[in-house]
Amino acid sequence: MSIETLYEGRFLHLFRNGNWEYVARTNARGAAFIAALTGEDEIVLVEQYRVPLQSPCIELPAGIIGDEAAFADEAFEDAARRELEEETGYRAGLIEHVLTGPTAPGMSSERLHFYVATALVRVHTGGGVEGENITVHIVPLAEINTWLATQSAAGKAIDPRVYVGLWFLSSRRKA
Repeated sequence: MSIETLYEGRFLHLFRNGNWEYVARTNARGAAFIAALTGEDEIVLVEQYRVPLQSPCIELPAGIIGDEAAFADEAFEDAARRELEEETGYRAGLIEHVLTGPTAPGMSSERLHFYVATALVRVHTGGGVEGENITVHIVPLAEINTWLATQSAAGKAIDPRVYVGLWFLSSRRKA
């Protein structure tokens, strides 16, 4: 079957392959997601208003890889380090790639590159780059379930990748 282009936007292309419609990002090579753990056993999360959800969303620090000309050829790990620092103000002393996989395999061709960051050093307050309005949350792992339930009850969406990040962090703490 041939792939038909249905729409080409600035950031996304919409395709049809037979009966299947899906999107692909333009000028991007994937996305980096970072589960970051402080020396005090706290997870570093971000909150952003997400237009498609019409809601604030609690997420792991993350970013698109290769979407800006200055970072078009940036290594995935370097993108993860940069995104963590831009969004949260934390610089990772150690960063480990733990998996690569699809973000939404029924809807998008995008792949995520998942990292665990430790040995963090706070270098600024975070908040993202111009145009981003990111709130940084530092949450003790011992309180994370209650904290997430409270955020959800307040009407905020919780990205399921937060739970994936918690799993990776807990498996490293037990080792």
